[in-house]
Amino acid sequence: MKDLGDARKEIDEIDGNLSRLVKRRLELASDVVRAKVQKGLPILDPARERAVLARVADEVGPEMEDEARMVFTTLFALSRSRQRAAMPDKCGFSASLAAALSGDGVFPSRATVACPGAEGGYSQQAACRMVKFPTIFYFKGFEDVFSAVEKGMCDYGVLPIENSKAGSVTAVYDMMARHSFSIVRAARLRINHVLLAPPGVKVEDLREIVSHPHALAQCSNFLAAHPEARTVPASNTAAAAKALSASGRRDAAVIASRECASLYGLDILAEEISDTTSNFTRFICISKDGGICRNANKMSLMMSLGHRPGTLADVLVRFSAAGINLTKLESRPVEGSDFEFRFIFELEASPRDERTVRLLTGLANDPEIEQFTFLGAYEE
Repeated sequence: MKDLGDARKEIDEIDGNLSRLVKRRLELASDVVRAKVQKGLPILDPARERAVLARVADEVGPEMEDEARMVFTTLFALSRSRQRAAMPDKCGFSASLAAALSGDGVFPSRATVACPGAEGGYSQQAACRMVKFPTIFYFKGFEDVFSAVEKGMCDYGVLPIENSKAGSVTAVYDMMARHSFSIVRAARLRINHVLLAPPGVKVEDLREIVSHPHALAQCSNFLAAHPEARTVPASNTAAAAKALSASGRRDAAVIASRECASLYGLDILAEEISDTTSNFTRFICISKDGGICRNANKMSLMMSLGHRPGTLADVLVRFSAAGINLTKLESRPVEGSDFEFRFIFELEASPRDERTVRLLTGLANDPEIEQFTFLGAYEE
């Protein structure tokens, strides 16, 4: 048995040989892709990969065939990534990205903004953080905000996308596939829920507590302590507060922001009722024109992948090889399809980084990716 020093010395020698061989193997991808383009062949050749894996398994033996398979499938993914990066940009992704970067890169201080709900809602508060002097128009639901931006009725729309406790706002993710827009800015807002009721109403009088389902989920401990009041979902926290103020009811309360108390003449029955003080919601600002601000440091993508084992792993290897940090990966069912999913990716990267652009261009032109949508590059 070798001692530690001798073993490490031999490992260093092997690593030196491996690095040179890996470098040469990946360099040959350029020759391979040129030949494939000339012959009209696809990048992926599953029969060829199976043959290589079978040969490697024979060479290393059954005790190490699983480890060897992991090494070589990673090499295949990196080789395919380099080949795709060298393919022509048939879908024009890089040109579209360059066009989005060609503006002055300054986010306007004045704009018309579509928000769901009513004055005093968290979306309105997020809009005022992202646009210095917004002219805000309120719409009933998320779909209406998307439509207002898509039709040019408003310059921007502000929507909640994720809460630190209740998770993703799945309805917004599902609507992303149906509308044409770009994410141009994002912000995190601390959420401070309070319980509001008409003047004179006491907690013991309550038979209903109304709010958005996410707000109800964020206050589960408080609600569990008051089982006599049933929870009723609403489309928006501020809209619920406004409706309660006009209803004349004496047996209901709403969970909303503190701002709604003075706006709608309601009393605060309980403060800080969120399950945790670290309660934050992320909001996105969407636009129709898709201009990119100069300080953009995040991107969002939506992809539907082919039904082949390892397709998602292949994509993840490509992000890892490019040194890109994924901050979110979530799957959503494809509407109208059985057991088909699209994936939402959020990543920390600059749209001006050449390596990132090459990677995204390769993804956009990859026939193994059934649908690729660039949702935007933005500052958060």
